[in-house]
Amino acid sequence: MTASKKAPQTPEHFRDSWPYFWINRITAYYTLALEKRLKPLGIDVPRWRVMISLYQQDYLSISEVADFATLKLNTTTKIVQRMLADDLLTRRVRPNDGRVTEVCLTEKGDRLRARALIEVERIGTESFHNITPAERATLNHVLARISGDLQKLI
Repeated sequence: MTASKKAPQTPEHFRDSWPYFWINRITAYYTLALEKRLKPLGIDVPRWRVMISLYQQDYLSISEVADFATLKLNTTTKIVQRMLADDLLTRRVRPNDGRVTEVCLTEKGDRLRARALIEVERIGTESFHNITPAERATLNHVLARISGDLQKLI
């Protein structure tokens, strides 16, 4: 066998060396932790993703929210409609482009986002307690590169 042709991984070692197994597992555990911590606040994970999308930038189009939250556009639209009905969001026409509708957290939505962020930060603290700041920075850097490369595949 040449150096360019690697033997397939054996089943008993596949999980240990397949990064997407661990990425998926972390995502699943993180989502379960979010559900557990946010449910008492009346927030589900998709609503949280919309809320945090609007944290760094007040107004975003629904398409921009969907992209940031990694949600399908039709799913995001339904979530946004429910959040508008619950007075968690407000909407406006984008000032420089009348074809685009933007959404923003209301005061009520921002108060709820702030309460939820406390729980999310606790999850982060508890899940990264054995990771140094340098390791965390490296992890973020590597994951951002992988994310960019994967985005090119779709």
